Amino acid sequence: MKAIFDDRQRRHDPQFRLLDGKIIENPDRPARVDVLLDGVGRAGYALTSAQDHGIAPISALHTPRYIDFLRTIHARRSALVGDLPEVVPSRTCPDRSMNYSYDTEALMAFHNADTSCPISAQSWEAIYWSAQTAVTGAKTLLLGDKTAYALCRPSGHHAYAELAGGFCFLNNSGIAAEQLRQAGHRPAILDIDVHHGNGTQGIFYDRDDVLTVSLHVDPAQFYPFFAGAACETGQGRGAGFNLNLPLARGQGDADYLATLDRALAHIDAFGASVIVVALGLDAHEGDPFQGLKVTTDGFAEIARAIASLGLPVLNVQEGGYMQPALGDNLASYLGAMGAAV
Repeated sequence: MKAIFDDRQRRHDPQFRLLDGKIIENPDRPARVDVLLDGVGRAGYALTSAQDHGIAPISALHTPRYIDFLRTIHARRSALVGDLPEVVPSRTCPDRSMNYSYDTEALMAFHNADTSCPISAQSWEAIYWSAQTAVTGAKTLLLGDKTAYALCRPSGHHAYAELAGGFCFLNNSGIAAEQLRQAGHRPAILDIDVHHGNGTQGIFYDRDDVLTVSLHVDPAQFYPFFAGAACETGQGRGAGFNLNLPLARGQGDADYLATLDRALAHIDAFGASVIVVALGLDAHEGDPFQGLKVTTDGFAEIARAIASLGLPVLNVQEGGYMQPALGDNLASYLGAMGAAV
């Protein structure tokens, strides 16, 4: 298995997050990279550099005005307000079907779902190379590899076509899946992050050429709250091509693996020719978000179950935050998948 990464992803170093009325440290810290790289090494895989495939794979899913916002908003806002370490919205847009204003404060409101995605002068470069890492992973499969791991940071599955949120800016898993689809594949995106992949669902919700499946804590009382219910199954041509499998908070390996069997049966029935795994490691029992109780050994079982379908698999890093077992969980998952394919 090739493991793909670009060191420029470290340049996004968010300092801001608002929680319960308090400014706290953003959990998507660059130090996550070192822990994940250690997990890659312990799984026995060598690192491959991401390649630059340009803006086209990104613009296949994200609107031009959103891309322009991400790469220019810090400079534009700083020119107006002076020394500004990070751009963070003070409000969000209540109705995105109405007027689109190019006022910088209005743009920040329009393109952010929450306050978890501060943008510094260095952020766009990291965001761009995170997406290029996912695209390189897709190209690796197209060249014949059975599986690959894209160490993408910042993550992507909460990002809509023109909306950042949940530490996510560009939908890396979706971008990779679209590249595979354009090359003739029938992709399924399997999201195993503890949080629902609401951005991924939103992007593909009216499409029948990419299947989206998400296992996550029931959003009735867990982020992202407003998406991820079992009744959300797609619309228009996409009706029946989105599957949400919400789990009760605190469930562990046995319940998770039984639910994963349902997800894999759905992927098999779709006739998928490739799987993009949105690889969240935050379902672990020790993750700071405390949503589920999957064990380190459980991640190996998850990998073996996915590999049992016999399809090429691209693993795109999503969540999983600083805690003692983070690197162990990645090593467990990648080691088991590498042995199974």
